Amino acid sequence: MSIRGDIRSGATLGIIAAICTAIVALTWQLTHERIADNRRAWLEQSLAPVLSGLQWDNDIIASRHTMSSPHGLPGSEAAILYRAFDHGKPVAALFVVTARDGYSGPIRLLIGVGHDGLLTGVRILEHRETPGLGDGIEAGKSGWIEQFPGRSLDDPVPSGWKIRRDGGEFDQLTGASVTPRAVIKAVFETLQYFAANREALFAAPADVAPMETDDD
Repeated sequence: MSIRGDIRSGATLGIIAAICTAIVALTWQLTHERIADNRRAWLEQSLAPVLSGLQWDNDIIASRHTMSSPHGLPGSEAAILYRAFDHGKPVAALFVVTARDGYSGPIRLLIGVGHDGLLTGVRILEHRETPGLGDGIEAGKSGWIEQFPGRSLDDPVPSGWKIRRDGGEFDQLTGASVTPRAVIKAVFETLQYFAANREALFAAPADVAPMETDDD
């Protein structure tokens, strides 16, 4: 190929690259706000079940605080904290943590704890547990997850934070014991962390950077 041909080919590739870049930039410009709105709506929808019956007046999503590992909460990934306040008074803390010992891998949970130390709710955000067995931890698959609201470090006592098969007070799932063990352990450890760090958690600064979405 001649030098002129090389130049022509290079110019053509350059033009194509520039067009592709412009298309990507335009697509992002037209859709990023909508995507951000959808992500926020999804997050708000996820947070709502663990705040049932509570009153708050702050922007909970804007209260987000990221805790890098090691942080003392379940899981080795970064943990996420959201806070609910009412007229400046702490109402509840919501944790996004990871149970590392699920049957098929890590289980990502949302755990709500009231300022009084009572669980306000627990929801499963992500898992790879066996369909028809371990996936019963999902609120849409069974009522198993509803055992937690109203519980605390004292109810049951620490030895009771196990499935009944292990001498505890929590039901297991039919045909599955590893999965509920992992969830119960993560919830209990989160309650312990909350009790030891209650005031610091509500005083922690909110993230300054834009909200990350891979954990949400």
